[in-house]
Amino acid sequence: MKINAEINGKLYHVDIDKPLSIAINVNFNGEQPNHFGASIAKRETLAGDGFVGDTQKGGSCNVDQITMVPHCNGTHTESVQHIVNQTVTIASINNNSLASCLLVSIAPIEAGKTSESYRPDLEQHDQVITLRSLQLAIDENTLKDLEALVIRTLPNSKQKKSAVYGADWQPPFFTQQAIRWLAQSNIKHLLVDFPSIDKMYDEGRLTNHHIFWNITEGSHQLLDKANTERTVTEMVFVDDDIDDGLYLLNLQFPAFELDAAPSKPLLYPLTLIADKEQL
Repeated sequence: MKINAEINGKLYHVDIDKPLSIAINVNFNGEQPNHFGASIAKRETLAGDGFVGDTQKGGSCNVDQITMVPHCNGTHTESVQHIVNQTVTIASINNNSLASCLLVSIAPIEAGKTSESYRPDLEQHDQVITLRSLQLAIDENTLKDLEALVIRTLPNSKQKKSAVYGADWQPPFFTQQAIRWLAQSNIKHLLVDFPSIDKMYDEGRLTNHHIFWNITEGSHQLLDKANTERTVTEMVFVDDDIDDGLYLLNLQFPAFELDAAPSKPLLYPLTLIADKEQL
């Protein structure tokens, strides 16, 4: 199959046969990333009434039952229902189309080295992604035409695939100025390789989530102004051999009637065919 796509006045060939997964595979009962002290994702054989779901134990087929916390056990995608009382499940989000997507690599900095802010107040050694670092990595004109943004933090340790956040290290997060800049753009899907766009322990405010979805800070009420079509995907992992640049994103997640679900974001490489003047 051959697919071409026009993005920002340029024509690209889409390499549909070579998708690049940026999801962390869930190794049930094994080594896996963990956030907020949640139990690890587990699986066990379904058994009962003479049935055993394990062919190695004489069963006719393999049947597992699983227990997991999507927000804490690996790559997951959230809807606005994560912070509001009303029902806007992940199943209601339209993810059928390919989205224009930019991948950028950014090194978080210590909060003491920036004048930017957060609520509650930043602590000296918090690691933050600032507005300045975003603007150095992303051209504002390019941002206008993007539907999705993936942020890979540097250094890009493979420990992200199994980190126990809070014990192994405190993850980075956005300053308010940074998330407001993104919230004012046309981006529908924000993907990051850390466990939350907010500080891990932030007095339960989730300030950045509120800003990105345009929900009044401190409120759990969904108003007409809310950006209900937006998603936040956390705990991705982008291998070093995937270059920064423009891709098409296929954001795959199951039709769960929940505020979040495990997900498998795929990036499709693009090859420039012609610019606007040649079309």
